[in-house]
Formats: sequence, C-alpha cells, structure tokens
Amino acid sequence: ARAIAGPANYAIVVRTTLDQKLQRDAEAAIRSVLTVDAKVDGALQAALIAYDNDGALRAMVGGRSYLESQFNRATQAKRQPGSAFKPVVYAAGFENGLTPQTRLVDEPINIAGWKPENYDKTYRGSMRVSEAVARSINTIAVQVSERVGRSKVIQMARRLGISSDIPQAEAGIALGGFSASLEELTAAYLPFAADGLGVRPYAIDEIADGRGKVLYTRSPRAPSAAIDKKVAENVTHVLYQVMTNGTGRRANLGNRQAAGKTGTTNDWRDAWFIGYTAQMTAGVWVGNDDFQPMDKVTGGTLPAAIWKNFMTAAHQDLERLPIAGAYPATAYSEGGRLLSFYRDVLDGLRRVRRDGE
Repeated sequence: ARAIAGPANYAIVVRTTLDQKLQRDAEAAIRSVLTVDAKVDGALQAALIAYDNDGALRAMVGGRSYLESQFNRATQAKRQPGSAFKPVVYAAGFENGLTPQTRLVDEPINIAGWKPENYDKTYRGSMRVSEAVARSINTIAVQVSERVGRSKVIQMARRLGISSDIPQAEAGIALGGFSASLEELTAAYLPFAADGLGVRPYAIDEIADGRGKVLYTRSPRAPSAAIDKKVAENVTHVLYQVMTNGTGRRANLGNRQAAGKTGTTNDWRDAWFIGYTAQMTAGVWVGNDDFQPMDKVTGGTLPAAIWKNFMTAAHQDLERLPIAGAYPATAYSEGGRLLSFYRDVLDGLRRVRRDGE
C-alpha cells in the first residue's frame, strides 16, 4: 500500500497488487544480467513486468536504475516486438484451421516486392508449425498471416488486449512490424496462460482516505472467453517447444512447465522474452533508449536469462503445476523421429519432377 502525503483529511491510501518480494526479485534479475559484459554488447537498458495469471500486477521494473532515469520502459516505451508478436499470428491461424501439426514450407517468399528472410538467412523446407515456432521461422509466420488474413491477425491482437496501432496494409505485421509497449504485449499472453479467458490486468485492490473509509474496492469479475480453450492450448503447445528445443532454451525452468517466445528486431535494436507458467506471466525487454543496435543480442540471450532468473525466484515457494498443451511435439519426441523423417522424405519426393518417369 502507498499513502499519498497530505493533511489527514485529504490523505489517500492506495492498496496495490504489487508484491515487495517479487519486486526485489525483478530488480535483482535485471542487475544479475545487465553486467559489464552486457554493456560491452551494447545493452544498456532493460524492463520487466509480471502478472499473476488472473491479471494482478505483481512486479514492474521500468529501467536499469530509477535514480538515473524515471522513464518507465515497461509502460511508456513503444518498441517493435519482432517475433514476440508471432503467438498472436499463430493464435489467429489456429482459430482458422491450422494445427501445430500442419505442414508448411520454409522457402523464399515475395509479397509485393517484400522478401522476408529468416534470422540465419537459410531455408529448411517442409516442417510442422510447432517446429516453425520453436525455430522462429519468419517465412512461415508470414505465410500464416497472409493465409488467414492480416485483418484477422489484428482482430486477434485486439481481443488479446493489444491497443497500439497495427498497420493492416503492411505484411510485416506478422513479424512484429509495429510499435507496442512491454505492458500490453505481456498482457496479451495472459489468455494463453488462462485457458483462453480474456484476463485483463489490474494493479489496484482498494483506495481509502486517511481515516480508513474505503473509497474504492475492486470487484472481481469472471472473465469471458477471449479465444477458444483449444486455441490457447495449441499456442501453449508450440511455445513449450520454444523453451525445450527452440530459441528460448536459455529460459527453461527445468522441471517446471513453462511456455514463451523470444523476439528480436532488425539490427538487434530490441530483444524480448515473454512467457508464462501455470501461475504467472512475465515479459522482459532489453535495448537502448536511443535505438542504437546491440551486438547480436537476441531474445534468447539476455532477456531469456533475466526472465529465467526472475521466474525461478518468483516460483520458489509455488507448487509445480502443469499447463494444458505443454508436452513435446511429435517432431521432437523420440517415438516420432523416424516417422517424421520418412514423412519429410515423402514430402520431398512428391515435389520432385523426374523427366519421363
């Protein structure tokens, strides 16, 4: 609770949802990673925000040092989310007929002269959506967005609580080609963690005057569904692969199930990691206020490390609970490796044309 100073008759006491222990954990997580080595890599700032999965704000760090800068990068900064926006794209895809097992082809594409490339500038051919998400394949995310329609991707973003402007005319929205805050982007993951319920963040439980008279009390409201429960489970399934076999392995919490997504923008100007467990959803951004590029800092490096450090501390006394959808994809399970190989061979042969045969 925070008391706003003033005469007794005018004093206001605001009781928030922030947790002092979790706030210290968040600050310590950022300090532990934004070391001299991080500065050498050109990463000077970071922000973190964490919610209980019912929407209660539990911790928020707006920058490396409040004494140095009071600008809140968790709520006030608008940055490109990059691949951290892809779960929204795939949620729209799952709602419109795709599944984690759907096969698409990672190959060069051209959309009105725009030719998106993968991070490593290579192409891997046919793969399941679950693998495409784990590897953060750009070409397939764009294909999904174009297949279901950009308008449906934007509608999904709105239903998940993203209010920033998203230009429908730009195919690049599939790769996070717009600006959003860490606060709204992290909150957009809450329905994935909450079985599809339209959870909305809140930070104030009660307001009272100096004499203890309650002026406001938050009335709990049962949230309605933002997305179908199966869509949320499919998103969790593919984001679980990110943390076990993909770009977010550095954020893996060991024997505690978690799902999340990395994000990295052009020239390494922004790096993100957003993810959730059965109890909590948290997001991390790393970058520079002046948009200066970092030295190949991706979402799977510093942000993932900050996220892991915070979530490990935050869950110290919490029960290990499962998340619907958090199980290995067929492509990564031991029993399915051989079958997956032969299916890939068959798909390849079908695409081959033999003259006269």
